[in-house]
Amino acid sequence: MAFDGTWKIDRNENYEKFMEAMGVNMVKRKLGAHDNLKITIQQDGNKFTVKEASNFRNIEIEFTLGVNFEYSLADGTELSGSWNLEGNKLVGTFTRKDNGKVLKAYREIVGDELVQTYVYEGVESKRFFKRG
Repeated sequence: MAFDGTWKIDRNENYEKFMEAMGVNMVKRKLGAHDNLKITIQQDGNKFTVKEASNFRNIEIEFTLGVNFEYSLADGTELSGSWNLEGNKLVGTFTRKDNGKVLKAYREIVGDELVQTYVYEGVESKRFFKRG
């Protein structure tokens, strides 16, 4: 599938503002903006395995499209939600456990890049990945 492969962070757009809206403190925002994130995605039908490797942590997440699961962000924020496929775009809807607010996430292939878009409290951020 199109998402399969290893993707390395290339650049961010408005990521610090997004982390600020999420309540991430300034030190973690500065570190997060330079996390050297690498994502490996494997798709098998409706099942996905996503490995995230960064300066801060290495985790593996398995999920099935449309099925709720629990997830913790690098700063410890706990979420519950699911990913769905809409056309050729992965759309994630996650609810924060601490305040009930919704985080929307999108993953799509644009040209030769994987673009992750986050929207939280009206703040939109994009992270661009190149095949690595």
